[in-house]
Amino acid sequence: MRKHNFLFISLISLSSCSDMSLTYDIQTGNKSYDKSQSISADRMARIDTMIIKSIRQNVIPGAVALVLKDGEVVYEKAWGVSNPETGSLYSSDDIFRIASMTKAITSVAILMLWEEGRFFLDDPIEKYLPAFSSTGILESYDPNDSSYTTIPNQTKITIRHLLTHTSGIGYSDIDVNSSIKAIYWKNGLINIFSPSLTMKEAAKEIARQPLHHEPGTKFTYSLGIDVLGSLVEEISGMSFADFLSERIFKPLGMNDTYFNLPKKNYNRLVPVLTRDGQGWKIFDTEVYDVDYPIMEGKTFFSGGAGLSSTVRDYAKFLQVLIQDGNGNNKQILGKKTCELLYENQLRGIEDWSLGLATGILSEKDLYQGSGGSVGSLTWGGYFNTIYFADPEEKIIGLLFKQTQNIGNDYTSQRFRELVFQSVVK
Repeated sequence: MRKHNFLFISLISLSSCSDMSLTYDIQTGNKSYDKSQSISADRMARIDTMIIKSIRQNVIPGAVALVLKDGEVVYEKAWGVSNPETGSLYSSDDIFRIASMTKAITSVAILMLWEEGRFFLDDPIEKYLPAFSSTGILESYDPNDSSYTTIPNQTKITIRHLLTHTSGIGYSDIDVNSSIKAIYWKNGLINIFSPSLTMKEAAKEIARQPLHHEPGTKFTYSLGIDVLGSLVEEISGMSFADFLSERIFKPLGMNDTYFNLPKKNYNRLVPVLTRDGQGWKIFDTEVYDVDYPIMEGKTFFSGGAGLSSTVRDYAKFLQVLIQDGNGNNKQILGKKTCELLYENQLRGIEDWSLGLATGILSEKDLYQGSGGSVGSLTWGGYFNTIYFADPEEKIIGLLFKQTQNIGNDYTSQRFRELVFQSVVK
C-alpha cells in the first residue's frame, strides 16, 4: 500500500524523430513578439533551440514555457511528450504539480491577514496554535532505538520565523539532518498528508517534532509554511483551500489552480516522469502518492507543497508581486506590503537573500550570471517547475517540467539566462 506524503511532496525515440516541428516543437500562443519592442524575437528563439536539443539528448522529456514583459505574453510554447504511455504532447494549458511554488501563495495569504491587523509578524505562533508552546531543540539521538532528547528553545517560534524558514522546524523525508529525518519517520510524519488529517492535526504533529536549532538563528528549509496554512484557517475561520480560492484565485482569475482538481480537469494533469534508459516512464514510489492532486477526501491542504496550476495561472499571481500588489485590477496587497516582500529577511543569518514570500536575486547572483536584475524574485518546485519575476524589467518567466530523480538538468538556469539575453531595450 502506498504511503501518502506529497511534500513536494519510450513511445517515440528522440533520436529517430525527423520532424521536430510536428512532434516536439508545439507552439501555443506564440503570437505576441511584436507587442514588446524591448524583446528580441530572434534572441528568444534560442530557447527553442536549447529545449529541443535537451529533448533530443534525453535531458528532459519536454516542457512548457511562458514569458511576460510589461504584462503582455511575449513567448509561450510547449514541447515534448508528456505521457509516454499515451503519446500525449505537452500543451500550454497543462496542469502541473507546482509543489514548493505553493509557498509564495501561502505567504501572500498570511500577509493579507497581517494587513487586516489580525496579528503581528513577530507574534509567537503558540499564541494562535498552542501546540507550539512546548517545542524543543534536538540534543541527542540514538539510532539503535530512535530515542532522542531535547532541550527547551529560548526563543519562541514566530510567524516571521515560519515565513523565512528560520524556525528550526524540519522537513521529513528531504530533511538535511538524518537524525531529525529518522525521528519524523518514526513519529509517522511520512503519512502526515493522508486524506484523514485536518490542518490543525497536521500542525500539532509538526509541533511535536524536535527543532534543528534556536529559532531565528539559521535558515533550515522546513514545514513551517504548512503550519502557516493552519494559521490561516485559525485566523480566518475558513478552510485554507476556500481562503485561497476566495481571496486570491477568484479575484485574479486563476481558474486552474487547486489543491483538489475537479474531475473535469483530471485529464489535464500531466504525470511525473523519470528516465527509462534512453526514454521516459511514469515515476512511481512507495514513499508518497504522486497522484495527490486527484486524491479525494483530503482535509489537509499543504501550504508548502500542495497546489497544482498552469503557467498562465501562476503568471497572474506573479503579476501581483511586481505590480505593487495589484493583479487583474484587484488590490491583493498594499504597495508598501509588496515592497516588504523584497526586503532580505536573512541579514546577519545567511549570505544569500530571502524575502517574506520567495528568494531574492542578490548582487552576488547577478555577478555569477544568474540573469535578471538585483531584487528579482525566484523559486522552484520539487517536480521541476521554476519561476522568476523581475520588478525592474517587468519580466516574468516560467518553465514547467514534471520530472523526478533525473539529475543533470540544466534547462531551468539556461532558460532564465536566455530570457534576459533577449532584452534589447
